[in-house]
Amino acid sequence: MPIYSLNGVMPQLHPSVWIAPNATVIGDVVIGEGSSVWFGAVLRGDVFPIRIGARTNVQDNAVVHVTNGRAATTIGDDVTIGHSAIIHGCTVGNRCLVGMGSTVLDNAVIEEDVFVAAGSLVPPGARIESGGMAIGRPAKRVRPLNDMDRMEVAGAAALYVQYAQDHRLGLCDVTEQLKQKK
Repeated sequence: MPIYSLNGVMPQLHPSVWIAPNATVIGDVVIGEGSSVWFGAVLRGDVFPIRIGARTNVQDNAVVHVTNGRAATTIGDDVTIGHSAIIHGCTVGNRCLVGMGSTVLDNAVIEEDVFVAAGSLVPPGARIESGGMAIGRPAKRVRPLNDMDRMEVAGAAALYVQYAQDHRLGLCDVTEQLKQKK
């Protein structure tokens, strides 16, 4: 797993964090307890800080970045950042799910308990209020979260904590073994 310091600033990872072998974490990045960074994801805290809370998962091929001197990225606790999402210089509150392929841009704020549907675009400076479902390009709050939505968000975060534990214990590179069988 490529983890790099940049200009003397080293990522700070809680000992329980799991990072996939081909994920990349660079510079001023802090990741909290029980969180995970999945295959192909990039967290690049090169020109401003990235802060990620506890039990948060950044899924495969997601990109988390910042804007030089203007927009840090803060992601709260119990958050799911879906596959191939782009999180750029923004704030994502606790207990949120940002769906696959969604983009959240500079200085946008997603408050707590928000579900951003797959493929949505949260434009620069937008605010998605707490407790809602947001959909579209640009994303708009379309309704309050119901109990099923809240269970899905909580369940995704909890599931990825378990997946990370499973991968920590069971992931094994078998490339050389497969080459020898040829």
